[in-house]
Amino acid sequence: MGYQIKIPSCVYSGMGSIEDVQTILKQESAKKALVFTDKGVAGAGLLDKLLAVLEHCSVDYQVFDELKPEPAYGDVEAVVEQMNRENGDIIIAIGGGSVMDAAKLCSLLKGSDYTVKDLLDNPLLASKQLKTVMIPTTCGTGSEATCNAIVAIPEEQSKKGIVNAEMIPDYVILDAQMIAGLPASIVAATGVDALAHVVECYTSKKATPLSDTYAAAGAKLIFRNIEQAYKNPSDMEAKNNLLLGAFYGGVAITGSGTTAVHALSYPLGGKYHIPHGVSNAILFAHVMAFNKDACAERLAQLCDAVYPEQSAGSGEEKADYMIGRIAAIVKNTDIPTNLEAFGVKMEDLDFLVDAGSRQQRLLVNNMKELSLEDIRSIYLNVLKED
Repeated sequence: MGYQIKIPSCVYSGMGSIEDVQTILKQESAKKALVFTDKGVAGAGLLDKLLAVLEHCSVDYQVFDELKPEPAYGDVEAVVEQMNRENGDIIIAIGGGSVMDAAKLCSLLKGSDYTVKDLLDNPLLASKQLKTVMIPTTCGTGSEATCNAIVAIPEEQSKKGIVNAEMIPDYVILDAQMIAGLPASIVAATGVDALAHVVECYTSKKATPLSDTYAAAGAKLIFRNIEQAYKNPSDMEAKNNLLLGAFYGGVAITGSGTTAVHALSYPLGGKYHIPHGVSNAILFAHVMAFNKDACAERLAQLCDAVYPEQSAGSGEEKADYMIGRIAAIVKNTDIPTNLEAFGVKMEDLDFLVDAGSRQQRLLVNNMKELSLEDIRSIYLNVLKED
């Protein structure tokens, strides 16, 4: 059986690679850039670094910075409306996953009669209208590498992914300067999100030798650097490794796909507005423990790639070691895992089970089929955790 993977056309990496935006602008003969970001990125001074490059190149720009974190599809449609009042010949996104996802959707909807709601119903309606440049300012979402965009659906109190190969970014800038001042809590949450990407892709039904290559490389970078990056904010080598690992995880998604961890996290984000990385962290070890009997061999192989010093152990021992490391990383990075603190109550269990079971796009990737009772058991275990 054949398989494929989708990769952005050109990737610049390394400290100071933001300057390579100049090369991109010249190559594309860009006259005006449509810049997508948010207030936090602008307030941290990161947007100024990009705007300085644009001004140096005498490229005009329009900034769109009103996007909410983890937006609903209506929020993105409002940004599309603003964008369509402006002319531009290239899209640049500088921010986290929400900003990059919105920019990718805008690249399809520039000048189009379609809406984000239309793409939720049929993701393949639209095609790319403007080339895109992605500059991640967190170390986890992998959005800079994927053809996915995630939006909240308020009426369903959940989230949904829009997948269209046309959304693969054209250019990516992986500059660790962009995450140098990232708060430790965001390093932790986005880093665990990236960790979930690589582990889920490696243990997915859709995994291939191509996706495995990126997932294993990303896993090694993230497992071995996330705690150091969290504890020592000045360790730029660890942060650069996280940034690269997150990118590899995004690439792995295009050839494989996430599984039940992400599927069951969507209702937590959609209804209770728990940050995406935190939602994944809450569920991660629980889902992998449930999956273990179906993917112990794959977890053992991943252990060999990430922790060769564990090679003497049995397959079962190595699988347990990986699940233990996932739980330890969540604990050591102080990610809150008590759902009650986020307003989730035991009486919400039926909603969670129903909403989680609807995420079939991802659940079909899970090596072990989940019944409604299985889903209930996982959520129940999480709710019982202190």
